Amino acid sequence: MEPAEDGQDPAQPDAGDATAVLPVQVADGSVSVVPDQELLRGEDTVFPVYIDPPIGTGASEKSVISSDGDRWWNFDGDYGVGRCYRVGPWYCDADHTNRMLFEFAPTKISGMHVLDATFRAYETWSFSCSPHEIELVRTGNMSEATRWPGPSELDHMGDQNVSAGRGDNCSPGQPDKWIEFHDNPAETDENLTATVKNFADGKFSRLTLMLKAKNEGDPDAWKRFEDNADLQVIYVPKPYLPNNVGVLPGYGNTQFCDKSVSDPTIVTRKDPTIRGMVQTQQQPQGNEFRGSLRALFNTEYLKSDGTWADAFTVNVPSAGSVPDDTVVPFAIDGVAEGATYRFNMLTESYWTHNGQNGKISSGRSAWCYFKVDTLGPEEPDVTANLVDGRGYVECVDANNCPAREAPGTPGSFTFKPDSADTDVKGYRWWLSSDNSAGAKKVTGATVTVTDVVPLLSGDQRLFVQAYDITDRERYGATAEFKFRVGIGEQETGRWRFAEGTGTAEDTGVEGSIRHDATLYQPQPNTATWSPRGRRGDSDWSLALNESVTDPAKQVGYAATSTAAFNTQESFTVSAWVYLTDTTANRAVLSAPGTHDSAFTLLYSPTKKTWVFKRGSKDAADAVNIETVADQPATAGVWTHVAGVFDTKNDTNTANDTIELFVNGRAQGAVVASSKSSTYSPWKSSNGLQFGRTKTKGAFTQYYRGNIDEVAVWQRALKASDIELRTDAEAIQSADGNPAVPLIAHWDAVSSSGTELTNRSAYPVGPLKLSTSGASLVGGDEGLVLDGTAGYVAAAGPVIDETASFTVSANVTLDGAKLIAKNPGYRAYVFGQATPAGGESSWALWVEKTAGGGYLWKFGRTATDGTGQVIGSGQVASEFAADMDIPVQVTGVFNAAKSADNGATYGATSLLVNKQPMTADADYSFSELMQGSGALAAGRGSADGTTAHYLPGSLHSLRVWAGAMNDGQVGEKVVGAP
Repeated sequence: MEPAEDGQDPAQPDAGDATAVLPVQVADGSVSVVPDQELLRGEDTVFPVYIDPPIGTGASEKSVISSDGDRWWNFDGDYGVGRCYRVGPWYCDADHTNRMLFEFAPTKISGMHVLDATFRAYETWSFSCSPHEIELVRTGNMSEATRWPGPSELDHMGDQNVSAGRGDNCSPGQPDKWIEFHDNPAETDENLTATVKNFADGKFSRLTLMLKAKNEGDPDAWKRFEDNADLQVIYVPKPYLPNNVGVLPGYGNTQFCDKSVSDPTIVTRKDPTIRGMVQTQQQPQGNEFRGSLRALFNTEYLKSDGTWADAFTVNVPSAGSVPDDTVVPFAIDGVAEGATYRFNMLTESYWTHNGQNGKISSGRSAWCYFKVDTLGPEEPDVTANLVDGRGYVECVDANNCPAREAPGTPGSFTFKPDSADTDVKGYRWWLSSDNSAGAKKVTGATVTVTDVVPLLSGDQRLFVQAYDITDRERYGATAEFKFRVGIGEQETGRWRFAEGTGTAEDTGVEGSIRHDATLYQPQPNTATWSPRGRRGDSDWSLALNESVTDPAKQVGYAATSTAAFNTQESFTVSAWVYLTDTTANRAVLSAPGTHDSAFTLLYSPTKKTWVFKRGSKDAADAVNIETVADQPATAGVWTHVAGVFDTKNDTNTANDTIELFVNGRAQGAVVASSKSSTYSPWKSSNGLQFGRTKTKGAFTQYYRGNIDEVAVWQRALKASDIELRTDAEAIQSADGNPAVPLIAHWDAVSSSGTELTNRSAYPVGPLKLSTSGASLVGGDEGLVLDGTAGYVAAAGPVIDETASFTVSANVTLDGAKLIAKNPGYRAYVFGQATPAGGESSWALWVEKTAGGGYLWKFGRTATDGTGQVIGSGQVASEFAADMDIPVQVTGVFNAAKSADNGATYGATSLLVNKQPMTADADYSFSELMQGSGALAAGRGSADGTTAHYLPGSLHSLRVWAGAMNDGQVGEKVVGAP
């Protein structure tokens, strides 16, 4: 901002001055303008900085007193000042003279250094168009009892010869206007600024100002003024003694101020920082101006003769300024080894007003003494100890780095000082999975520690520092000891979420350190336990943000307290997910760092499917290295997702890959370095996150739905690995049977009206009856279908058909109607349509043979984007279907079963009642196919048409996630109601 030019008003901004738009805050009874701090603090800013509207101090008490004995205490509106006389067209009811009194409290300016002051009164009327003098004087204090002539007059503040408020009655017109009283340098008896300065300094407690006519006998001097007079003050805060003065002796953030030359602070670096907090005498409140302050450091050094000499004096900052309560640092550029110094500090408050610069200073702080000793200990010697053959060994190089012990196994190490160090007092140490802030400390010149416990597999580094200054433990150079922790074959961690309450237990088997997960609910009902577990009956799962509709409140998640595995080494993560919301990114699992996440397994709404990705580095500008599923994801179904990071167990990052598996099927590997030139595998420093991830330093992408059966391995699983296929099939270790949760159960016997109600725990809707040909007759007959128009249907799908599943129907065939059909007729019992319609992605049906009988069948059909059939697989019964009696017919699709010795996976099977049917050559089905649209019973889609009506009755229809084995069908299907 340029200073005012000659002839221009210095109290107003000029053309070319810098400006900034300021926010206005409106509160009860006040309007606050918040200054732009960058404008106020800028190095190029020249004061004064104008704030519009100006900030003033209103009167705390006011009164109008009259010579006829009247007084109007704390009046409202405009009142007269001067002689009111009964003459002319405007006259008073009685001759009298008025004076106005305004009394101010020092609240806003107490402790401030006043540069200028202006009193303003708003004139609304003048008896005459000719100007007449009005006078402002300081008086003694007033009260409600004050009457004419008022308090004693103490000093002249100023006068003005004006006329305003008569409007068009004068020529030129005289509108209402503010009348300002401000010291005139040509009139030495005007003392307003000096008076306000004494007021701010506390020399008197109240400031009372009287507004009166200069000639109180002249009726032409009668004027009227509003009640809103104020006192405008330009000031700067007075500086105060600095606080928190000291020196940072090393690389920490703790400062010291030793006040004795015989016991100075030991400084261990050649560029120590001295600092202190600049302060104002009066603490600014709210948005009040916080000062334009600088620190002045005065530093001296101790000479060999015991006297002190100047080292340097410096202002900080050297240009611009800082506000009250700012800690001001100064890094000394080079100090002499072994020398003793002392320094103190004062606060300076700067101002520029009316073309003049100035500053006022506080007193000085006490001397702080320090001595320079930068020669800390050398790197200590670190050796590993084997105890009964157990422990860790040092890595010589990448090719000679044997992995020993499991995570959680304590190791023994000995620390010794370097041969050049004779005064080592102790050590501190930490592992690369931790940081120096959590370092453990031991005392003694040579010590052995036995509690070094690596929590993660893979490469680990033990960092050790020696110290030689007891009071502050000045640490020397860091020794690094590299060793490798064994990588187990089994799960490093597993969270079944089977508890239903409390925390989720980590039941992993590798290592002795477990990482239980805690559920967090920043908003109510955002992280809960759900009875819809992937293992079925009596199981639980983690439910996140299911019932919360406001996206801003969808913030529930679960997390372990520390890292559950080493993301810098090869690893595999997997989970069963039941996604209920596809409108936003939904993170299933992640391992966050400071800025980004080492990995995230998530659903992407833009890609409409599952994604596994790594952050190229732990930085705000990290690049996402990702692999994307081949097939679209399906909401409202159980899906198994897994992510694999593979370092190939070498140090060459150019061949590191990431790969995504969906329902046990590989989706293609991506070479990490091909996606980012800055890629480097890095280790997550935080706990495993269930249901959110971190990006650009903030947690986001909160999950909605259920998460269950989470597992991690500290190795890269392959598609052929039994662990991955077993996990994708959710085998229950207790009895070896697949986990098969009941997703839907429509019971026709207990239903009535126009729909079959779903009795399962899942949010699957009813099957609705067609408008004709279908009826719920009650009793054992259930749903009766006429074979020409009757069926029930709902919107599907209800299962992930790229995974294993089981479907079953209890059906009675109408023999009389079926016998009349032509050979090849299909009567569909239960099935799911393909996306384009005209075919069934899966179905149970009966089909008439050339010999006149019917066979039960279960099959799957794959179509392309145009609806053309590209693959199928089916199983037929070995005997003719029974007519007119209830039959339980069950179809199973096993996505993990191979019909060709592992070349492809996916097979169909059929059971009639409890009896499995022998599969023929057509039973395999390896295509990835997901149906959608109509889920129907009593009719179906085949050969491009939807019809194929079933004559007979349906008693129950059920769908399970997972492929049942024969024994389970007998127990859960045929043997269950």
